Amino acid sequence: MIPMNSNLFDSTSAAQAEKLGSLLPEWIAEIEREKLFQLFVPKRFGGLGLTLSQGLMVEEKLAKSDGSLGWTVTLCAGALWFVGFLDQKLIKEIFPNPKLCFAGSGHVGGRAEKTEKGYRISGHWNYASGALHATHLTANCEIWENGKQVMDSKGEPMVHAFILKKEEVKILDSWHYMGMIATGSYAFKCEDIDVPFQRAFQILPESATLKDSIFQYPFLQLAEATLAVNILGITLHLQELIRETFRKRNEKKHFSEKQLAYANKHFENTAVQLGEVKVALYGAVEKSWSELEREGVIKDNTLQEVSNASRALVQVARTCNASIYPLAGFEATKSDSELNRVWRDFNTVSQHSLLTFPF
Repeated sequence: MIPMNSNLFDSTSAAQAEKLGSLLPEWIAEIEREKLFQLFVPKRFGGLGLTLSQGLMVEEKLAKSDGSLGWTVTLCAGALWFVGFLDQKLIKEIFPNPKLCFAGSGHVGGRAEKTEKGYRISGHWNYASGALHATHLTANCEIWENGKQVMDSKGEPMVHAFILKKEEVKILDSWHYMGMIATGSYAFKCEDIDVPFQRAFQILPESATLKDSIFQYPFLQLAEATLAVNILGITLHLQELIRETFRKRNEKKHFSEKQLAYANKHFENTAVQLGEVKVALYGAVEKSWSELEREGVIKDNTLQEVSNASRALVQVARTCNASIYPLAGFEATKSDSELNRVWRDFNTVSQHSLLTFPF
């Protein structure tokens, strides 16, 4: 679908990106050329205008090439999905721009005090994947007015998201984890910056300022599905590496027929299980998209199918990877091996709180 230069995203360059702690400059150039940060931005604003399933296939492919690559594109494309909820004047101001990249945090880490011209914002936000490459950061803030916190109709603190310019915030070197190192998922902060009203928005279907179907798709299921396909892509890569490593071990150790049968059975079983949950996820997404296109809304039970399929995929990936990991031997523990890097990426990204539980 997207004619990406796959030669750029090989194991050698992935290792270089991890050492750098950031996506490589040539990767960013290719991403911008192919508009990968703008998967869901409508074509009329310079994006690719993909459907959800189309976007998922691209994200899975990228994650299979490299976990940090797929994750960064996914999170930044997800942040730019917010275009559907922005003020129309702001959209015209910043689109189209092939170098445009949003990054952000789902954490409500800020306070926005209402002023005559907009909001005065201070806060600290964690885990902004792609922050090093972003032109803008999205930040969730609780709303205050006249020194008092504003509550919504349910009595909960009112929260708005805001678009902050890169130069308005300070990026903090805070991503020190064992995997997904090249995502540069840094924190950021700001103090007493004035932001006009038009840079505030809310991520609710009724708040969408663009009527394209992609912006009527509920954010929770969109997020669950996009994260799940990243875990799928990384898992497919990891399993390929484990099978190849076992093959090389067998050339030296000459495992017995019983041992080979054991290994092959596990390889076959994990491939079948992963294939089944992949089909289930894409099927659930297609069903939900068809409902949205046909009826203008997605039924609650259909959305639950998407959530269930996303979570089931992650659970199966965890189980399958754990079952064949021992077959890789000590190669899996070498800190500078491709297998170890992909294993670390999987065991980092699969910790995401959105998909922790199977329900």
